[in-house]
Amino acid sequence: MYLASALRAIDKMPQSTFDQIVEKYVEMNVAHPFREGNGRSARIWLDCILKKELGLVVDWSLVDGENYLLAMERSPVRDREIKLLLKEALTDAVADRQVFMKGIDASYRYEGYATYSMDELDG
Repeated sequence: MYLASALRAIDKMPQSTFDQIVEKYVEMNVAHPFREGNGRSARIWLDCILKKELGLVVDWSLVDGENYLLAMERSPVRDREIKLLLKEALTDAVADRQVFMKGIDASYRYEGYATYSMDELDG
């Protein structure tokens, strides 16, 4: 019932600094209506904004899954922890396929999936 208004508010949020972008990411995480696939989609969305605005992306392979999930859980109340965790994993390797693919692997691991890795698929 509130999704449309929440998305409009999120769309209007500034995104010119790292802190603003992560604050927007936290709000999107709160607003999302689906359980399955949202985290993975939101992390790609975050990287797209970071790339567009700052020329950076998160190297998700450097972000510990348990620490990330705990920080995201607390982020609507206090976002300092998630900001620090993500800032430490920023890279300017925005066109590096391995950074992107390892990020997909990390996303699946965060959510408890570990059937295969992108390295196994990259023939």
